[in-house]
Amino acid sequence: MASRRLPARLRAAACRLFAHIYLASQSPRRRQLLEQLGVSFELLLPDADEDAEALEAERVGETPEAYVRRVTRAKLLAARARARRRGLPAAPILSADTTVAIGRAILGKPADAGHAQAMLQRLSGRTHRVITGVAVASGSRVQAALQVSRVRFAPLPAATIDAYVASGDAFGKAGAYAIQSALGGWIEHIEGSHSGIMGLPLYETAQLLVRARVRMALNPST
Repeated sequence: MASRRLPARLRAAACRLFAHIYLASQSPRRRQLLEQLGVSFELLLPDADEDAEALEAERVGETPEAYVRRVTRAKLLAARARARRRGLPAAPILSADTTVAIGRAILGKPADAGHAQAMLQRLSGRTHRVITGVAVASGSRVQAALQVSRVRFAPLPAATIDAYVASGDAFGKAGAYAIQSALGGWIEHIEGSHSGIMGLPLYETAQLLVRARVRMALNPST
């Protein structure tokens, strides 16, 4: 029996790349990294009545890696429901989450200056993990990846910690620091993904977007 072939119009539609994605993140660093890949995106941020911070609540006994996987997926599912409520045109949705860990301890975003100082004192002179999850939903399909890097700080003088916290750069960031900030000068060694430490691992993200058929700078056809 002769094989059936899709009509040319349907074959062309199946090969077409998405021109943009929805980004479910407020992070300027993730925007910057997507721009580096040549990905066009629209922000898909929570509505005023959504409790986005509740998604990041820790659970007793949860490992840092399991925490990041769960929160990344929860953010993605919330964003997909948001897109449906708003009646947005179909396009892939990307979410991500990053945390810092020492052993099983999760070092999230500091609540205040004292908390930030305590976190940085804990990171001083030792190695920690930076764990970033990224997930992409395209239609009903969800794909995800986890990237783990190791970062070692030199011993941080108290005056350096105080000055960094006073600069404001410690807030809104897991572990109370950003690798691209002035404190990056105190990082002795990293093992893993620099972009993952920033908040969006480029290799893993690009692979997910290729599978979701998203147009990027280096796969611009169709």
